[in-house]
Amino acid sequence: MPIYAYRCDACGHTMDALQKMSDAPLTVCPQCGKPALHKQVTAAGFQLKGSGWYATDFKGGGAAATASAAASSDSAAPAPACGASCACG
Repeated sequence: MPIYAYRCDACGHTMDALQKMSDAPLTVCPQCGKPALHKQVTAAGFQLKGSGWYATDFKGGGAAATASAAASSDSAAPAPACGASCACG
């Protein structure tokens, strides 16, 4: 169940409420008792931590990444005109 943040317009009291998404929003402030409680817009409160597919996949270093790196280096730039390791290319 998500946690919603609320703020009372009358007294400024703030609170968090654990509610179902289908529950009606709270309207009465538990601090002052007035019907001035409104839901606030907040950022999502989750973070991806630990070892998992997002940390290990798509990072490179695997067989697929090595194969694609080798393919891109083959077609990168033509060899220098003189065939030596100078800066003419």
